[in-house]
Amino acid sequence: MPYTLLIHLANTDPVVAEVDELPDPQDQILVIRNPRQRDGKDIHYVMPEVQTLIFPWNRITFIEVMPTEEEEEVIGFIRE
Repeated sequence: MPYTLLIHLANTDPVVAEVDELPDPQDQILVIRNPRQRDGKDIHYVMPEVQTLIFPWNRITFIEVMPTEEEEEVIGFIRE
């Protein structure tokens, strides 16, 4: 199941991308697919035809795992 990540990089804007598996603590790099800005636009420092990026962990501040469509559906109690 692919995961959508919001990757916060040092000294630049966050990047949204997909990964097949969440990274392990032993990993030295993070390989992402379909990199883009939060608003879906191309990243200015990456060529438009690039589909895969590799980031070393020392460039990554933290990562947010975005919820899937199934997780976003919240059923709450509504009193009418």
